Amino acid sequence: MKPASASSAPDLVLLECLVAGTTHRENLKQHEPGLYLGQPLRLEREADSKYDDWAVKVLTTEAEGSIWLGYLPEVRNETSARLLDAGYPLTARITHKAWEDDWLQLEIEVLLPASK
Repeated sequence: MKPASASSAPDLVLLECLVAGTTHRENLKQHEPGLYLGQPLRLEREADSKYDDWAVKVLTTEAEGSIWLGYLPEVRNETSARLLDAGYPLTARITHKAWEDDWLQLEIEVLLPASK
C-alpha cells in the first residue's frame, strides 16, 4: 500500500474548546447569524495582555472588519500561544454554535495546517 502524500494529509486538530469571553464581545448578537459551522477563524496572539500571559484572540478571517469573538480558554491556551509565538500558522474553525440565554456558545477546533 502506498503512503498518503503530505499534500493529502488532513490538518492536525490541536485543541477542541469553547471560545471564552463571548458574553463580553459587543454586538455579537448582530454578527452571530453570519457565523456558520466549519467557518475558518484566525488566531492572534495577545502577548501584552495584563490578564493572561498566554492570551490568544479568536477572530473571523475577513481582511477588513473581522469580528473578535473571544479568546482561547486561559487554562488551555499555553501550547497554542507558544506555537503562534514560534511562527506556526495555527488556524481554527467553528464546530458548534448555540445560544444559552445571553451566552453564545462557540465550540472550535484549533488546527495546525498539514505540511504541503
